[in-house]
Amino acid sequence: MSSAVRARHEQSAPEPWPRGVPRDPVMSIGQVVEALVGEFPAITVSKIRFLEEQGLVSPTRSGSGYRKYSRADIERIRFVLIQQRDSYAPLKIIGDQLRALDAGHDVEVAPTARVVTSEGHVVVPPNRPSLPARDLADLTGTDLGTLERYARFGLITPDLAGYFPSRCVQVVQLLLTLEQEGVDARNLRPVRSGAERNADLIDQTVSSQRSRQRAGDLERATSRATELGELVADLHREMLRVSLAQLNGTSRQPSR
Repeated sequence: MSSAVRARHEQSAPEPWPRGVPRDPVMSIGQVVEALVGEFPAITVSKIRFLEEQGLVSPTRSGSGYRKYSRADIERIRFVLIQQRDSYAPLKIIGDQLRALDAGHDVEVAPTARVVTSEGHVVVPPNRPSLPARDLADLTGTDLGTLERYARFGLITPDLAGYFPSRCVQVVQLLLTLEQEGVDARNLRPVRSGAERNADLIDQTVSSQRSRQRAGDLERATSRATELGELVADLHREMLRVSLAQLNGTSRQPSR
């Protein structure tokens, strides 16, 4: 590509997302953590470095090699953290979303669960690792008796204090839908057992990486576990489709 053509291409290419946000590299990585920790208490320097390794943010390097970040860099990091927190999206998907935004496309962001109140406090499940049974019932539109029944079947499990993982919101919603379609919930325990076996398999796969205790290794292992979980879920879905197709094919065989 000639220099003239390259120059025209660069002029026509859209500005990377977010647009209209200052790109002066004036902040250190420590200042970025300070800017985000109020909204994301778990943010760390190693987390930001890991996002750079994954190509999700590209800070400028000073002459002495130090990372320097702009307001636009902070907005990209905030987008990644929000997607992880609110929609549990793996980094591969988030990277695809950022590339689409860079290219000028709109990205549909998964909605968060509605806000409820618990003992006078506002509760947003994606921001909390666990929920009391009452909040879980309110968010899913069911009652405590139904939750107790699901727990008795081994489909959801509270901790010793009676709190459920916030991800149980989606689990309960799916269980309710399956029951509406005529599936007996007590027969779904093997699905939970299979998920636990798959989680153990994934944990064993990434455990060696998690145990290194170097900066960024925990984030890398967590991200890899999420990616492997998505792949296993895809495999399960496709195998289920194959099995259903085989059953349907058998049911259509003429009797002899």
